[in-house]
Amino acid sequence: MPAEVPALTSVLATLGDDYVLTLTLNRPDRLNSFNQEVLDDFRAIWDFATGTDDVHVIALRAQGERAFSTGVDVVEGYDLAKEPLKQVDPAAYLSPKLNQCWKPLVCAVQGMAAGGALYWLNEADIIIAGEEATFFDPHVTFGMTAALEPIGLARRIPIGEVLRMALLGNDERMSARRAHEIGFVSEVVPRDRLWPRAQDIAQRIARHPTVAVQQTVRAIWESLDSTRTQALRTGLLYVQVATPPGTSRTQPATRGGYEVR
Repeated sequence: MPAEVPALTSVLATLGDDYVLTLTLNRPDRLNSFNQEVLDDFRAIWDFATGTDDVHVIALRAQGERAFSTGVDVVEGYDLAKEPLKQVDPAAYLSPKLNQCWKPLVCAVQGMAAGGALYWLNEADIIIAGEEATFFDPHVTFGMTAALEPIGLARRIPIGEVLRMALLGNDERMSARRAHEIGFVSEVVPRDRLWPRAQDIAQRIARHPTVAVQQTVRAIWESLDSTRTQALRTGLLYVQVATPPGTSRTQPATRGGYEVR
C-alpha cells in the first residue's frame, strides 16, 4: 500500500501504485489563486514528497476551465509580517527546489497561468499546456514591481520574452503556442488530453530508478547556480552516488536492472 498522504485543505492529493503523487489545485471559484492555506498545504506536500520513498514523481494540475492559477488571492491574501524586511516570499512555500524537493514535477496548465502561478512553473521539470492556455504577469498593471516571478522565469526563457511579459502586464497574454516556441512548455495538447498526457509522462518517469532520477534533477538545477567546472564536478559526484554498485558503464544494454529499449 502507498504511504498515506497528509491531510490538506485546498489541494486534492492522491498517491497511487504508480508512485505518482497527483496534486490538484482545488479553488476553481477563486481561479485557483493561493492564500495562506494553500501555502501551508504546499510546504507540507514538499516535506511529504521528499521524505516518502513511495513518491517518485509529482504531477500538478488544477480544477476548473478558466485558470491553472492566477497567483495570490487578492481578497484573502496570505499572512504578512508587520516589518517589510521580515516578509517571506511565497516561493518559500510553493517552490519545490527551494524546499529541497528533487522529485520531478510535471505541470499540466489549462486556462490562465498568471503572476504567482510562475512560482510552480518556474521550478517545474516538464510543463505541458492545453491549447487554450495563456501566460502573463499582471503586477505592473496594478502598480506592483514584477521581480520575483520574472527573475525565476529568466532561467527558463529568453530575457526579451521575460521583459515583454513583465512590462506589458495585463495588456498581453502569451499563448500556449508561443510558450512552446520559446521552450517554456514542451508540449501543447487538446484540453481533454491534458490530464491524461501529464499522467502518462509522470508514470513513465516514475518507472525509472528513483535515485538516478532525483540526482539528475538535482544536478541539472543546481548547475544553474554554479560555474561550468563546479557544475561538472558536482554532477560527477551525483553520477557516482546514483549509479548502483556493479552497474557497468561499458554495457549500456541495462542500467540499474532496467532494460533499455
